[in-house]
Amino acid sequence: MMHQEARAGLLMDPISLQLDTENLCGCLVRLLSKDPEWLSAKVKFFLPNMDLGSGDQSPDPTQRVIQQLNKLHTQGQTTWQEFIHCVCMELDVPLDLEVPLLSTWGHGDGFPRQPEVGEESQPDSQLHPGLKRPHQSCGSSPRPKQCKKQQQELAKRYLQLLRTSAQQRYADRTPGPGQPLAFPQAYIPPILQWSRASAPFDTQEGAITGDPKAEDGTDVNIRDLFNTKANRGPRVTVLLGKAGMGKTTLAHRLCQKWADGQLDRFQALFLFEFRQLNLITGFLTLPQLLFDLYLRPEAGPEAVFQYLEENANGILLIFDGLDEIFHPCSSKETAGPEDPASALTLFSRLCRGTLLPGCWVMATSRPGKLPACLPTEAATVHMWGFDGPRVEEYVSRFFSDQPSQEAAVAELRTNRRLWSMCAVPALCRVACLCLYRLLPGSSPGQSAALLPTMTQNYVQMVLTLSPRGFLPAESLLGLGEVALRGLETGKVIFSAGDIPPPVMAFGAALGLMTSFCVCTGPGHQETGYAFTHVSLQEFFAALHLMASPQVDKDTLSQHVTLTSRWVQRTKARLGLLDHLPTFLAGLASCACRPFLSLLAQQDEAWVGTKQAAVVQALRKLATRRLTGPKVVELCHCVGETQAPELAGFTAQSLPHQMPFHNFLLTYADLAALTNILGHRDAPIHLDFEGCPLEPRCPEALAGCGQVENLSFKSRKCGDAFAEALSRSLPTMGSLKKLGLAGSKITAQGISHLVQALPLCPQLEEISFRDNQLKDWEVLNVVEVLPCLPRLRKLELSLSNVSASTLLSLTNVAVTCPTVRMLQVRKADLIFLLSPPTETATELQGDPDLQGNANQRKEAQRRSLALRLQKCQLGVHDVEVLIAQLREGPHLDEVDLSGNRLEDEGCQLMAEAAPQLHIAGKLDLSSNGLSLAGVCRVLSAVSTCRTLAEFHVSLLHKTVVLKFAPEPEEQEVTQKRAAFPDSLTFQTPSDPPLCAPRIRLTHCALQAQHLEHLCKALGGSCCLCHLDLSGNALGDKGAALLAQLLPGVGALQSLNLSENGLSLDAVFSLTQCFSTLPWLLHLDFSSESQRVILRGDGRDRDLLAAGSLPEFQAGAQFLGFGQRRISRSFCLRECQLEPLSLSRLCETLEKCPGPLEVKLSCNVLSDQSLETLLHHLPRLPELSLLQLTQMELSPRSPLLLADIFSLCPRVQKVDLRSLHHATLHFRSSEEQEGGCCGRFTGCGLSQEHVEPLCWLLSKCEDLSQLDLSANLLGDAGLRCLLECLPQVPISGSLDLSHNGISQESVLCLVETLPSCPRVREASVNLGSKQSFWIHFSRQEEARKTLRLSECSFEPEHVPRLATGLSQALWLTELTLTQCFVGLEQLTILLGLLKCPEGLLTLRWDGWLFGSRIRFKVHICMEW
Repeated sequence: MMHQEARAGLLMDPISLQLDTENLCGCLVRLLSKDPEWLSAKVKFFLPNMDLGSGDQSPDPTQRVIQQLNKLHTQGQTTWQEFIHCVCMELDVPLDLEVPLLSTWGHGDGFPRQPEVGEESQPDSQLHPGLKRPHQSCGSSPRPKQCKKQQQELAKRYLQLLRTSAQQRYADRTPGPGQPLAFPQAYIPPILQWSRASAPFDTQEGAITGDPKAEDGTDVNIRDLFNTKANRGPRVTVLLGKAGMGKTTLAHRLCQKWADGQLDRFQALFLFEFRQLNLITGFLTLPQLLFDLYLRPEAGPEAVFQYLEENANGILLIFDGLDEIFHPCSSKETAGPEDPASALTLFSRLCRGTLLPGCWVMATSRPGKLPACLPTEAATVHMWGFDGPRVEEYVSRFFSDQPSQEAAVAELRTNRRLWSMCAVPALCRVACLCLYRLLPGSSPGQSAALLPTMTQNYVQMVLTLSPRGFLPAESLLGLGEVALRGLETGKVIFSAGDIPPPVMAFGAALGLMTSFCVCTGPGHQETGYAFTHVSLQEFFAALHLMASPQVDKDTLSQHVTLTSRWVQRTKARLGLLDHLPTFLAGLASCACRPFLSLLAQQDEAWVGTKQAAVVQALRKLATRRLTGPKVVELCHCVGETQAPELAGFTAQSLPHQMPFHNFLLTYADLAALTNILGHRDAPIHLDFEGCPLEPRCPEALAGCGQVENLSFKSRKCGDAFAEALSRSLPTMGSLKKLGLAGSKITAQGISHLVQALPLCPQLEEISFRDNQLKDWEVLNVVEVLPCLPRLRKLELSLSNVSASTLLSLTNVAVTCPTVRMLQVRKADLIFLLSPPTETATELQGDPDLQGNANQRKEAQRRSLALRLQKCQLGVHDVEVLIAQLREGPHLDEVDLSGNRLEDEGCQLMAEAAPQLHIAGKLDLSSNGLSLAGVCRVLSAVSTCRTLAEFHVSLLHKTVVLKFAPEPEEQEVTQKRAAFPDSLTFQTPSDPPLCAPRIRLTHCALQAQHLEHLCKALGGSCCLCHLDLSGNALGDKGAALLAQLLPGVGALQSLNLSENGLSLDAVFSLTQCFSTLPWLLHLDFSSESQRVILRGDGRDRDLLAAGSLPEFQAGAQFLGFGQRRISRSFCLRECQLEPLSLSRLCETLEKCPGPLEVKLSCNVLSDQSLETLLHHLPRLPELSLLQLTQMELSPRSPLLLADIFSLCPRVQKVDLRSLHHATLHFRSSEEQEGGCCGRFTGCGLSQEHVEPLCWLLSKCEDLSQLDLSANLLGDAGLRCLLECLPQVPISGSLDLSHNGISQESVLCLVETLPSCPRVREASVNLGSKQSFWIHFSRQEEARKTLRLSECSFEPEHVPRLATGLSQALWLTELTLTQCFVGLEQLTILLGLLKCPEGLLTLRWDGWLFGSRIRFKVHICMEW
């Protein structure tokens, strides 16, 4: 002890001698001896890295003070100056002592040169006080072999050293430097919530709520942070939370727990802060990171590190501030795992398991895109801060006496804004500091005026901590300048040279700054300073921007920005200016104007100008189209300004649909949004999807009357979230649509919501989709349907519902008068409702009115649709369902497809269908129905009057019954009374409402099944459409069906397509023309296997009424107005051989009534055509024969020309291009008339002319003959003109487009004398290429000849004149553009010798080749 005192004296004497201030030094020692605790705290603040244990144990207080002053003095001039400023600022120093202290030691000229901190002469220091270590570095050199026992002993000593270091670090819980008020440092556990993919095995709830009532030191849920599902590989936990939520506090809490032995699963725990690791510029190995930067073993570092590698599963490494890293890491790394690298790369290797495989890694970060170095399987935990009970618990711990506790809690409860801010633990402490100053002597509720915003809380905190009740403006602005410079350069840790000593002393005195040892590399350490929280640095930066004269309005406006929280992976570090705009907005409040005026030492007008610049910048931001994160930031800023006009403008600028997707939201965020929405007039839709939400977030929406649609979709929403939502829902009077999808709510959360929903009668749509609700929860929700009179949709899809619960839901649908549809299909479970039309007064009136007669009548008139698809319903379930539906309303639709009804269940539903009043469809598809069951079902519904369609396809597992809506009884009576007596048919039973369509397609029906099928159809008295396509009836089945159809009843159509039918089946079906009165059309296509038998829809009412007389083969039957009913037979794509045609015609001979036959085949031979034409006279009722899309031979025109003589009933023969032929026949009632022959494009040439004319000469009266578009040429035309007198044409002959020339014209002129019945002939050899000859029945005395564009040559003129001279009775001649000029006309006139009479000559042509048109009209008489 004497040695220490002597050493102290030797150190002090040089100081006193050098400065000549022995008395001043003695006064300082005596002053500090009065408050040794304050001095110890200051030494600990300025020397965080020095061992203060053994050297301060002198029993003499004066000697201890001298020793501590020596240690401060040896740190250098800057530390000594800052300490002297703290003495003068914080202690009651007499004025006669304060002046010499500041004048002597408060400036740099009074201190001798000493080694600066961090230089080589700096004494050895540690990260943790109380532990010394040598200077040598632990590199990555090969480790020497250690025996196991020695290794374990060295490791044991190191682990104990780690624990002792942590215990010493957290042992002193007295108020630290700069904390003049002895507030308890109580720790209240925040709300922690696991992400969906990383919840521990033994944690059922997503939120780790902790126990706010637990005693300090007994956090029961801390261990759950390390119960992740990762049993192998890296076990990484990422703790996400916004600024101020307590991430760093929790990290140190874990260290303290481990030091106290409560985390016994970990043998070693290392805590690193990225804000300090950023200062390390060189590369490190993992041993250097653990031993040189944290704590070095006393001996054998290689052996200790080997032990840590072998026991990595018991090692926990905590990295605080992952969002503060300067440089992002790459997801791909090429260097070896043990090579030196940056601190972030070492962290990445630890996370991936390439270093210390099996160790536990925990990182804290603000929310945003995390670095790519984190593994995808990392567990994520969200930190939500405080809820209501935690706030109250924190307040009770902060205030020591009970009256203050009660007053503070009461003040928070009355101030909702302040209460919501206390959700952030850092702000909760600030609020408590402010209340500590305001509560004594203030009236209740004063905090609402003084602490309305976060910024004003910080202002009040500064005023609370300011010494002696005055505002040190210069120090505050200096601190603000340091803060802003640090934010702009990305600096949160300052060295002693970055901060002026008076400013440092001020920050330390008010507890605004903290100090710690900063290691910039192995063996290089210095003292670092930082604001106690990053938000505090942002606040002081905002103070500087608002109050500094050096900052103009433009510079100030540039800092008013909104940052998105969607941070790219290439920029993993979040910005340090996130809250700066919020503080600027808060300082722009009018309430802060006096404070800023005093701080800036300017008048309030000067301050108001700057505040207006901030408000204007926010107003511009409000006009932009912002994303969800920026909208939230804007709401925070606008709320801080306390400007109602700006809040209203911002609220009105928000879009009607406001989406918030994939970013973290807290209670404070929604509270800020709700505050702005309170100034909005129009409704708004809020959609939260994929957002991690604080469990009590919905409480912030309480009383928000502007929200019309509210939707949440997140797996992180659990029962606590649902409970909070249930408290807010009754207060949101405008809410119409509520959605809570994809959450983890259980029965507990549902019970809370069910209790709240009846208090929201205005709700129109509710969605609890994808919540994995079970039977009890689903039924619990459905019970509220009668309590929600305006509800239109309730969705409970993706719930786990059993068959029994499903039947309970159908019972609710049947009994609840507002339900219109229940849809259940695998994952879907949806109720659709139609609110009644009662007025609002009735809805809010007496509950007894709910059961009055009007509502019962409304319930009876309503219709219900049930869709129970793929619900595994069986026969027993169907019986229960039928019993429910019989007592229920009319049904629009019943869909039971995809169940297990089989034959029995389907038959039960079919039998019950007429009693269930189904107006739409009954779907029984995919229920295992067999072919035998089809007949049973068909028999059950065959007599149903409302059946519109019955469709079964066993191949496609389709069974659908469609029904027509049944009219009201009164309407039916009125319709029957409206029929005239002559049209009222007497039937044994009511006719069907529509013609049902029976479709039994692809059911593998064969001939042996037809008898049972027809028996089932026989019970139906209605006319229907029967579709048996896609089966396997074959020719045998078709023949049998033709015999059975008369017993089935009248049909409208019968479809037998795709049944493997041949022409033999067609012959069998053709016989049905004589046995089935309803059959009017038969259509058969061989290649496409299309076989259709149908009636005429216009006569279905007549046939269905049964008023037709008994039908017999060969008889004709009449309908309304004695109209004859025509039938048609169409045969396509078939090979028509003579034998087949013979059988066909023989069958058609028995067909009654007018008949149209249409045949189509690829090739029709002459023999087949002759056979067909030979049978035509035996078809007395044939009205039309059409041969289409077939190839006929060149001889076919001759065969068709002969039909006029073979069958006198033929009225017209039309043959086109040897591919289409149509024969029209006269009916037996029609009088005989002329015939028409048309053979166009048939390739007729000269060789065909003579036989054609001979055949046509047999026709008694040929009114028209068309031979156009053939190949007659001049020779063929000459031959035709020669044979023309033999042909009895009485109308016209068309020879156009036959390739004729002037020779044919001259031949025509020469032939005119031999054809006395020709009355007119016209020829055009130009573009029209027309050649017409018109005849009369008698010899014509007047003839007309018109020749156009014939271009006669001079050698043609004499021959033309000769022919015209021989033409008798030629009275008119027209020549249009037939000659070159008048010279040829003159020659013609000179040669023309006409008989006696009058000849009119018209000539139209060009005059001598000129472009002058010349017309001549000459009348000559001989």
